[in-house]
Amino acid sequence: MASLHVGNLGEFLREQRRNAQLSLRQLADAAGVSNPYLSQIERGLRKPSAEILQQLAKALRISAETLYVRAGILDERDQAGLEVRSAILADTSINEQQKQVLLQIYGSFRKENGHTDDASSAEAEDAPSTEAKPTSP
Repeated sequence: MASLHVGNLGEFLREQRRNAQLSLRQLADAAGVSNPYLSQIERGLRKPSAEILQQLAKALRISAETLYVRAGILDERDQAGLEVRSAILADTSINEQQKQVLLQIYGSFRKENGHTDDASSAEAEDAPSTEAKPTSP
């Protein structure tokens, strides 16, 4: 059963890489992994660690939690919420600041409606602050 999760992960990674218009070599370089190792992950032959998944997620600009769920590291709690966050992060028509603002708004709506999860708050914390900070006298 674990190989099914790894296979699904590999197919998902390949799809995300192609959507990002990255070659296997480009993604491997951006994530800091070897080209053969990434190829083995995409083909479902290797199960990467959480750290490697995080590096791949960062390079692909997608949620690491999405990859953790695909790899079977985390339970699939709220796939719809993950998909929304992944779609926002993958959208090439908006810039990084706009993505972070959308994630913060989405997270606040979910929290207001009683959905508390670490993913939206963690992504919101990663957002660069756009507020003016008070200066010390």
